[in-house]
Amino acid sequence: MIASIIGSGVAGLSSSIHLAKKGYSVHVFEKNATYGGKLSQIQLENYRFDAGPSLFTMPQYVTEMLDQEHLDKFEFEKLEILCNYFFTDGTTFNAPSNKESFLSLASDTFQEPENQIRKFLKKSEKTYEITAPVFLQSSLHKLKTYLSKTGIYGILNLWRIDMFRTMNSAISYTFKNKNLIQIFNRYATYNGSDPFRAPATLNVIPHLEYHYGAFLPKEGMQSIAKILYEQALSLGVTFHFNSEVRSIYKSDNQLTHIELPNKKLFKSDIFIANCDAKLVYKKLLRTHVPQKIKKAENSSSALIFYWGIKKEFPELDVHNIFFTEDYKQEFNSIFQAKNCQNDPTIYINITSKKIKVDAPEGCENWFVMINTPCNEGQDWDRFRAEAKEKIISKLSKTLGCDIASLIEVEEYLDPVRIEQFTGSNKGSLYGSSSNHRMSAFFRQANFSSIYKNLYFCGGSVHPGGGIPLCLLSAKILSDIIPNANSRK
Repeated sequence: MIASIIGSGVAGLSSSIHLAKKGYSVHVFEKNATYGGKLSQIQLENYRFDAGPSLFTMPQYVTEMLDQEHLDKFEFEKLEILCNYFFTDGTTFNAPSNKESFLSLASDTFQEPENQIRKFLKKSEKTYEITAPVFLQSSLHKLKTYLSKTGIYGILNLWRIDMFRTMNSAISYTFKNKNLIQIFNRYATYNGSDPFRAPATLNVIPHLEYHYGAFLPKEGMQSIAKILYEQALSLGVTFHFNSEVRSIYKSDNQLTHIELPNKKLFKSDIFIANCDAKLVYKKLLRTHVPQKIKKAENSSSALIFYWGIKKEFPELDVHNIFFTEDYKQEFNSIFQAKNCQNDPTIYINITSKKIKVDAPEGCENWFVMINTPCNEGQDWDRFRAEAKEKIISKLSKTLGCDIASLIEVEEYLDPVRIEQFTGSNKGSLYGSSSNHRMSAFFRQANFSSIYKNLYFCGGSVHPGGGIPLCLLSAKILSDIIPNANSRK
């Protein structure tokens, strides 16, 4: 039995491993020259940058797929500091990964009762306990999910997951300090959403960091894709690079072939799309996009500058956030006005803090990102120029030096390039946003209700974007697809 996977992002790589273990002859078709999708890297002279995702949580979703040989090769370390935060009032906060240390330091820094912060994280943990088996680890579109023991427990406890308040409402009700509220509100950006509109259920995300921690692979984030690729090869998976799928052929309710460059056809028994679901319908199947997917609001995108900085900054760590003064206005700019905000929140990732070969001695590799609207036809050249000026001005003021004079090399990634390189609809990083309490049900299911041999994985489908959820989408898919010998 032959399985064709369209796209070799982290979910496609993971799916190839699962299906190879199920006895399929797996072929992965990738339009780019290499694997990884967003999880790639950039080399600029003597500086190396991870191009896309920069935060690694829940490493068990990677390691559980590896045999001992590949597990021994995949090295990563737990970070002692989750993130360094810089606020407009001059406050700084280095968030420890140790939960007890975080509780104590946060209480002292923000003058909030330690027990109140503990209570918030405990609720986050409980929300995870209720939602994970149903909303993250299972298909939302299969009846058996709701008839299972965990499904029944989840349904009976829905009232406890805070669906009817926004993230910000729940956080602001719990805390008084503006800076601590900003820290917890920022977790909405982990799936490209607006904390002033997204349901408070998303306050589950802090639990994943403060309970499990944040990690960094010793060869950079791209090594996640690399080890999955190597594991897939060892299982006999065949990869076809520079092989953009142009169309999918169908007969009644079955898919039959994919069309490759030069009109070449490849026949398969099952088809897995690790690409944006809207792209699959519009471009590959040439049919209408299902209404519930079509109307789902796109997630935010990003503008990223890759800067080689000829200086070291001891006050910075691997992950750093420079907050805006008015967080609500920033999200309004992203989701309503769809323009460049005057005072953007800036994220800087510096892997050379831990991986010394990523930058020359005495220098640092800065991955500098702001959240942006998805591509709606804005003038991105102008947007990028204005944003760069604002970013440099803000960082120079906060760090007390002229950042522009320290930039040795530069590259950028914007929504247009994200869409071009990865096929993400309008450059949205996470497919659809979670700005509605029913957003989880607006996502494409992990299987097609029209074509019985078409399946979906990746950030635009259930359960969502980000490395852990993409890996879970592949696992859900593999649980749905029967073993190869049982399909014959």
